[in-house]
Amino acid sequence: MTLSQKWNKGKWLFAMSIPCLLYYLIFKYVPIFGIVVAFKDYNLYKGIWASDWVGLKYFNLFFDSPDFWLLLRNTFLLGFYNLVFGFAAPIILALLLNEMRLQVFKRFVQTVSYLPHFISNVVAASMVIIFLSPSGGMFNRMLESIGLESVNFMIQPGWFRPIYVLSEIWQHVGWESIIFLAALTAIDPSLYEAAGIDGANRWKKTLHVTLPGISSTMIVLFILKIGSMMEIGFEKVFLLSNPATFAKADILSTYVYRTGLVNGNFSYGSAIDLFTAVVSFVFLLSANYMSRKFTGNSLW
Repeated sequence: MTLSQKWNKGKWLFAMSIPCLLYYLIFKYVPIFGIVVAFKDYNLYKGIWASDWVGLKYFNLFFDSPDFWLLLRNTFLLGFYNLVFGFAAPIILALLLNEMRLQVFKRFVQTVSYLPHFISNVVAASMVIIFLSPSGGMFNRMLESIGLESVNFMIQPGWFRPIYVLSEIWQHVGWESIIFLAALTAIDPSLYEAAGIDGANRWKKTLHVTLPGISSTMIVLFILKIGSMMEIGFEKVFLLSNPATFAKADILSTYVYRTGLVNGNFSYGSAIDLFTAVVSFVFLLSANYMSRKFTGNSLW
């Protein structure tokens, strides 16, 4: 089939893909040229290209900063805990939903678990703060009902990471389980029948049929999760944190906001953001290499 024949056959499909291609071109690829700001002493009035070139000045300034290791540790730990607990949660939910036989109840649970994904981070963070309020918050009322004292969770540095991770799971577990539910539908039902004939119960069917059947999907998503482990969203961390929890809550993205936008040092903020992207890329390559070496599955 010639190129013109392929075009005539799929021209409407190509036309439908144009908005998607334009979106990634305009909002993802064109802004990449802005990383040059990290290597310049950017002046808003001079513009990017007329600003003075300073090389690695702002990278060295960040690496020598007393906040460097604190920010790196906080970002890594928050991303790591979110990866460990947040990745397993949608798999468990998908497996539980797959075992439900009452379709009405199954749809109800799916709807309830999906809805928080469509709530903005501002509203989600506000709900968390209200739930954990020391004066009338739902969780503190539960503590008081069993004879315990109320706790002001939001000013306790040790509670910040659990609160953030649990709020992320609550907000996204239903939405992320959709991919695993779709992968479960691709498993051949005859495999379950054969396992049942061999005497396997539900747990053994899950262990020896279900999990191997979705293992390739799990590996791909796990690699992508590792690649985005350092790319923690700014909004929710900023909204849930306060000066009392900065020791655990201050991460790279919030530091970029303060230095780059609030203080107007755009070059310094761009350098930190570029460093974060490079670290994430290294994590992605490493996870992909280890997966290909030990499991045979990888992104490429």
